[in-house]
Amino acid sequence: MTSVTAHGYAWIRSSPLFGHALDVGYTLALVRGVAPGDVLRVMEAEPQGTCTGAGALIERQDELLDPTDYWAESFVAGAFSVPGEGVDWTLVLFVGDGGTGMQVRFLEALSAGGCAVVHSSNGGKPMNFFHWYEDGELRTTFEWPTARSGSTPDALNSVMREVGFDLSDDEGEASGRVDTKAASLALAERLTGVRVTEELLRDAEYQLGQVPEEPAEEWTGIVIDITDAHGKRIYKEITREEVEAAAARARAEAGQPIVVRRPSSPAP
Repeated sequence: MTSVTAHGYAWIRSSPLFGHALDVGYTLALVRGVAPGDVLRVMEAEPQGTCTGAGALIERQDELLDPTDYWAESFVAGAFSVPGEGVDWTLVLFVGDGGTGMQVRFLEALSAGGCAVVHSSNGGKPMNFFHWYEDGELRTTFEWPTARSGSTPDALNSVMREVGFDLSDDEGEASGRVDTKAASLALAERLTGVRVTEELLRDAEYQLGQVPEEPAEEWTGIVIDITDAHGKRIYKEITREEVEAAAARARAEAGQPIVVRRPSSPAP
């Protein structure tokens, strides 16, 4: 296991490549002992040939993106083999999807009998996630390091502190002491032995695959749960039938003719 800390990944803040990934969203996964082509197959990706460098990978994703959409419903993933702890690992990267990571069913399958470590950001005002899977099970996951979950949420506490995470409850103070994104990359290296560098991402030969849009889940209703600045909570459950009935009424009202009445006109 390496002894890297968050300081070893300070380069991400001056990197045009990683800076772009943080701006538009990215997912970087490391999968132990599964070849790149097999990883893409598990992800149900349609083969798209190869490209050299993350810049070309980003261009392929941009070609897929509809200018009128915030993000594409499908995305292009790039994968390549890299030495790591004990065996070769596959690094999977996709940039610009606007999402927050790889599908859970992919990670469960890819980590069966092995390991998968993933970190991601959705871009903009970001949500940043870290996931560690072993033997098909989500062991530890977090957005903020003090709010961990999974089957063993505290299993990484000691190494998290070593790489630079502050696990105290005071989130405001902790956020000023460590670059949590750099710490996430360092934590991934501690678990995998894979050192991610600007040069590695920039120069690698990627196998490409287009991951299809996930089928939409059937929905039965929505929940409105809002707490305002004064602490007043509004909670309401609305069924699908109620939503569809309201939409039908709105369409019917929109189709009615508009009548302009003079002040002297009798009320209808």
